[in-house]
Amino acid sequence: MNQITARVPDTLIESLDAAAMQLKRSRADIVRQALERYLEDFDDLTVSLERLRDPTDPVLDWDQVKHEILDSD
Repeated sequence: MNQITARVPDTLIESLDAAAMQLKRSRADIVRQALERYLEDFDDLTVSLERLRDPTDPVLDWDQVKHEILDSD
């Protein structure tokens, strides 16, 4: 496992320490989990944007979809 160093504002460290104490976890655990979640969200956003920019991917009309869903019962 690699180690990284980052400079963050004191207020962020205070919040990190408070979260770590409340969760009974280390700073490193909190930061690692936060990075994992951020990168998962980033990947999801990247895929979403690629799909939106894909001219072969059909765009659905929300009103039509809603009507089809509501009328399917």
